[in-house]
Amino acid sequence: MKVWVQFLLCVLFSASIWLVLNLSRDYVATVSMPVVARSSIEGHAALSQSEATATAQVSASGFRHFVLARGHRRAVQVEFAASDFRHESGDRYTISNTALYRYASQLFGDGVTVESFISDDLEFSFPEESYKKVPVRAVLSVSYAPQYMAHRPLSLQPDTVLVYGEPSRLENVESVSTRPLILDGLRSSAHGKVRLETPSGVRLSHDEAVYSLEVARYVEVRAEVRIETRNVPSRVALSVLPSTATAVFRCTFPTATDPSAQTHFYIDYREFANSLSGRCVAHCEGLPGNVIDYTLSPEVFDCLVKTAE
Repeated sequence: MKVWVQFLLCVLFSASIWLVLNLSRDYVATVSMPVVARSSIEGHAALSQSEATATAQVSASGFRHFVLARGHRRAVQVEFAASDFRHESGDRYTISNTALYRYASQLFGDGVTVESFISDDLEFSFPEESYKKVPVRAVLSVSYAPQYMAHRPLSLQPDTVLVYGEPSRLENVESVSTRPLILDGLRSSAHGKVRLETPSGVRLSHDEAVYSLEVARYVEVRAEVRIETRNVPSRVALSVLPSTATAVFRCTFPTATDPSAQTHFYIDYREFANSLSGRCVAHCEGLPGNVIDYTLSPEVFDCLVKTAE
């Protein structure tokens, strides 16, 4: 009796090894997978209302085929790029077998190689939804290391999003804000992603935005500049008080030229003519490319006009 038990154990052990070895090998078989599509097609629901079945010849281990065979009845949700869909009519959109190769891992999982798709192009129905396009506003707190500043304003991509929801909800949404973005002591450019705050009762076309803030080191150049005039009619003399101002240029470091030599500050007579107080703000012309920012003191000037006889 003991011998028979040992014999049976040896047989079971051998069978287990044989099974593991065979299931570890790669096999080509036909696999069908129910699919629900998720996408960001403008003006339509994010999730398809209908399912489609992707059928393909796939190469995978026996273990993987066993898992696929057991779980094939549950639809898998796949995130498709909106650009991969072809609009047929109404709410109907199709995606070609050629495009499906890019989503093989989402369809069948890792460790599976699609030899070929044998089903027709997949068709899905995406119901229409009310929506509006609104700008994205950055909620930003930023500080810089000494002698560093933003080279240009913070940029967001995307800078607008689509908001989906009931018309009564959409009426109250004029913009979408980012979550608070805190950047302290910057001495180099900052890039990254920030989540968007979704207003109550609506859906956004994007959950996050990519931000970019270019930072540069600067040096200040101070100069006394003359305030000129523009568009003054003939036989009219326009006097500006004071006639000079102190300009402080913030230039990218290092800088070897005096920006005031190329820059002109002036008062536009047409603005003076339309003003009620006779006080005007000076404009800037010819600012060099290495100037990040500038200030002018004073900022506002009194203007007097005299007509020649």
